[in-house]
Amino acid sequence: MTVLPTVPDAALPVLFKAACPDCRARFELSAGALRLAIGGSRRTTFYSFTCPECGSAVRKPAGERIVELLTGGGVRTLRLHSTG
Repeated sequence: MTVLPTVPDAALPVLFKAACPDCRARFELSAGALRLAIGGSRRTTFYSFTCPECGSAVRKPAGERIVELLTGGGVRTLRLHSTG
C-alpha cells in the first residue's frame, strides 16, 4: 500500500496504490473507494475495496503502518467491537 503524493498538498486528493489478487491489475484508488475495519486483533483488522478492473471484492490485512496511511489519507474507518 502506497500513498500518493509523498508531499501532502491540501489541493490534491490522496491516492493509494493497490493491486487485485484475482486479476493482478494494479491501479490507484481514492480514499472514498477504500474501507478500513479495525478489530481487536491483527486478524480482524483489514481494508477492502472493489477492483475497478474485474469487480472482485478484495479484502487485505492491515498492519499498523497501513492503518496509519489509510486513516491519515481520509479512508472511512469502522471499529469492530467484540460481543463476547
